[in-house]
Amino acid sequence: MKKYLLAGIMSCVVAVSLFGQKTNFQIHNSDKGLYLEHKVVKGESFYAIGKKYNVAPAALASFNKLDINKGLKIDQKISIPLSENNFTQKGNSGTPVYYISGDNEKLSNISKKNGGVAVATLIQWNNLSGESVKKNEKLVIGFIKSKELPSVTIKPKQVQDVAEIAVVEGQDITKKDKEAEKKEAEAEKKAEEKTEKIAEKKTEPVPQPIQQSVVVSGNGYFKNDFEKQVKVIPVTTDQTVTSGIFKTTSGWEDGKYYLLIDDVTPGTIVKITNPSNNNAIYAKVLGEMAGIRQNEGYGIRISNAGASLLNVSDQEKFIVKINY
Repeated sequence: MKKYLLAGIMSCVVAVSLFGQKTNFQIHNSDKGLYLEHKVVKGESFYAIGKKYNVAPAALASFNKLDINKGLKIDQKISIPLSENNFTQKGNSGTPVYYISGDNEKLSNISKKNGGVAVATLIQWNNLSGESVKKNEKLVIGFIKSKELPSVTIKPKQVQDVAEIAVVEGQDITKKDKEAEKKEAEAEKKAEEKTEKIAEKKTEPVPQPIQQSVVVSGNGYFKNDFEKQVKVIPVTTDQTVTSGIFKTTSGWEDGKYYLLIDDVTPGTIVKITNPSNNNAIYAKVLGEMAGIRQNEGYGIRISNAGASLLNVSDQEKFIVKINY
């Protein structure tokens, strides 16, 4: 019992010491690139700090123009270089790195200064409503990739009307969001009851409202959302990719089309065009492709209802153009 208690106490001490050190996870920029600032504490060396931040000791010394053989002093400030080896601006997990916004800054400007992270990603990470931010706002700008530092997972407020996706060989991969369906049904029922009450009060016969088809004009339910999205976040990606499909019951009646794609924040609306006939749909990102063997050789997968509307010639593998 004492052994386990001691282990638990030691774990807490390690976690507290990591955050209690004079480390500022605020991003900085110079002609040498992006970096963090670290204040050396007792017992730290190039090797210990390099291990913590996943940086080679020699690279750490070189970035700071220091002699690796002379060691470090307590309270000495050194810069921690950020590269693709120890820093990511994709996904939503790791040790958060922050940027403090200046006066009248917009996310597009902040993105250009800090590695070109997608504006849509910044909005999702920081639960923002648009591109404008207040002065001195602390924004997540990326994540340190290190096993030596505490990791968190950011869960943005998004994808309220969708379904849960899991690509499983030989199975349909969409499960309906029952709660969303229930709310939609209740809203429709209330609207119908209200219409009936209004009709009863009229002395003249009132024509009943025509039930509209749920499918929106052939491009899908999310077209209006895409138009609103591009007003806040201009289109920056125009790619031609190889696509496959996944099976789902969604889209055939409600016009809601979905896709799986790597490195794009879930909830983003993407315009998908078949270049052979210019048919287009608007689909919402549900998740990533990575890590699933069946997805090798594909850039994206779209729901089968969406593929049908694109009128693709080959359901297994086909070329599409994507914009977002």
